[in-house]
Amino acid sequence: MKRLAFLLCLTFPFYAFTQTAKYSNEFLNIGVDAAAFGMANAVTATSRDVNSGYWNPAGLIHLEDNQVSAMHANYFANIATYNYLAGAMPLDSKSAVGFSIIRFGVDDILNTTQLIDEQGNIDYNRISLFSTADYAFTLSYARNLPLEGFSYGINAKVIRRVIGDFANAWGFGFDAGLQFQKNSWLFGVMARDITTTYNTWTFDDTELATIQNAIDGQNQSTPETSEITLPKLQIGIAKTTTIRRDFDLTTSLNLDMRFAQTNDIISSGSISATPAFGFELGYIDLVYLRGGVGNFQNLEQLGGNGTEVGFQPNFGVGFKYKGIQIDYALTDIGDQSLALYSNVFSLKLDWSVFR
Repeated sequence: MKRLAFLLCLTFPFYAFTQTAKYSNEFLNIGVDAAAFGMANAVTATSRDVNSGYWNPAGLIHLEDNQVSAMHANYFANIATYNYLAGAMPLDSKSAVGFSIIRFGVDDILNTTQLIDEQGNIDYNRISLFSTADYAFTLSYARNLPLEGFSYGINAKVIRRVIGDFANAWGFGFDAGLQFQKNSWLFGVMARDITTTYNTWTFDDTELATIQNAIDGQNQSTPETSEITLPKLQIGIAKTTTIRRDFDLTTSLNLDMRFAQTNDIISSGSISATPAFGFELGYIDLVYLRGGVGNFQNLEQLGGNGTEVGFQPNFGVGFKYKGIQIDYALTDIGDQSLALYSNVFSLKLDWSVFR
């Protein structure tokens, strides 16, 4: 019983904030695509494929064929699974559309609230399992602007969050992105949750009653039924260079901003920001080597002995052949941040593979 209560205590505080919670729908900030992870997610300006529906929908305009993409990763010592599936297609020479699904979840959690019966006897047959999962369904549209080199994109998102039979929520929101290319320079802007993303929760009072006294003083009242995800802004700049014909090098810089005070290395009462740096070295558009560093945070030290800067170095490789691309990333090399390292794999296919 205490194990279940502990898990719920980790989850429910996010829903008990006021409508302008500092952290909400955080699973949507993880990212997608092992190629992007390898570059520390510094791809706001460079994303130009099916995965642009997440990173910057304006990049979908560069699709030359229909594409599908899939990714799988495990987090928190394989306790949580993170899965992503997306498809996109050009409508004509000036516009494109895409659709994606994200699921982040913990499955087979032991529900031990009924382990002890009314007579005080332990009955292991009374243990059941439940899952907690977050889903995001995104529809993307991109189009060229009349100004040469400019494109824009818009996302419409539907959020679904479930905590077993205890609670569930629906949410809605929008993103908007812009990209510009001038010779070998690339620029990108991505505004997430531009209208704020609104989640509405529904709680099962009967189920909540079974856990309210599992830990004294915890979960004694039903949390707030609504929360709002504040807007976030990502700005990117990148440059591509050809090295001796066979090698192409792309270097990129991102600045990720939240309109709230956080532990980012740049932080004030109303805005916080953290940089990310990444590179990709490609050989004849066949093999790729990637690296990056980001997620710079001020980390509190044990015992209240001040703070130190944590960061997340990443590494990745990729292989592309006849419309099939396989990518791998190892995140948080050397355990330099609070995030645990993860192995991320992704697959991307051009529709020409099936013809």
